Amino acid sequence: MLKRNVRLRREYLYRKNLEGQQRLDYEKKLKIREALEEGKPIPTELRNEEAGLRREIDLEDEHTAVPHSTIDDEYASAFDRDPKILLTTSRSPSAPLTQFVKELKFVFPNAQRMNRGGQVISEIIETCRAHDFTDVILVHEHRGVPDGMVISHLPFGPTAYFGLLNVVTRHDNKDKDLLGPMSEAYPHLIFNNFSTKLGQRTANILKYLFPVPKPDSKRVLTFANESDYISFRHHNYKSDGPKSVDLREVGPRFEMRLYQIKLGTMDQNEAQTEWVIRPYMNTSRKRQFLGE
Repeated sequence: MLKRNVRLRREYLYRKNLEGQQRLDYEKKLKIREALEEGKPIPTELRNEEAGLRREIDLEDEHTAVPHSTIDDEYASAFDRDPKILLTTSRSPSAPLTQFVKELKFVFPNAQRMNRGGQVISEIIETCRAHDFTDVILVHEHRGVPDGMVISHLPFGPTAYFGLLNVVTRHDNKDKDLLGPMSEAYPHLIFNNFSTKLGQRTANILKYLFPVPKPDSKRVLTFANESDYISFRHHNYKSDGPKSVDLREVGPRFEMRLYQIKLGTMDQNEAQTEWVIRPYMNTSRKRQFLGE
């Protein structure tokens, strides 16, 4: 089974690598189109390929003229069925981490919580594949404080690694008497300031953890990016008319910071790294990766 998963992942990466040549051919044809439209000579480096490229241009239509990006092929079938998520923790979780994961179970619809016990990651991933789970979320802690979340999409990845900061559960919220009830309706999602290519990739990894909500759902989850720190907030709302909306926080609340994306599941140590934050990246305070 392990060899088969490695083979399938290798085939998937091969399909992704084809995109590089497709993009290169597209750029060559773009130069030829521009030269023809502007009445300029064909670039010297393309004259040997001109005849073949012009034949391809003549055969293209509006659907084939622009190459299709395969960066999110992992989610190509995401709308065919609702996500099915397994939530678990690092070994021997503390009471605060256990409480946090219990609340996350309500944040992510169709999530199932599992006590980690002595199971290793490879066993968990294999079991989830066998039972048609779409994602595994693993939450870590440091001295009783949740400090990390790993989101691994099945069957082939990607896997996103986030740091967690300022985690406040419903149980620990000082204003818990003012919190709204924990609804299990499918939520509407708000993503703010995920404008870069990496930001859109991150938003997709998070977005596909949630099924499509009904139009009348009164539950809203917000992922707001500010300087690459993603603030998560959970609200219910009630409308008393077009000009009156009662918005009530439900909790939990926390901040996330992306530090790595790998093109594989979390049990594949050999998986290619798509993006990782480097120490020098933090030296420029103005540098932002997820949004402008």
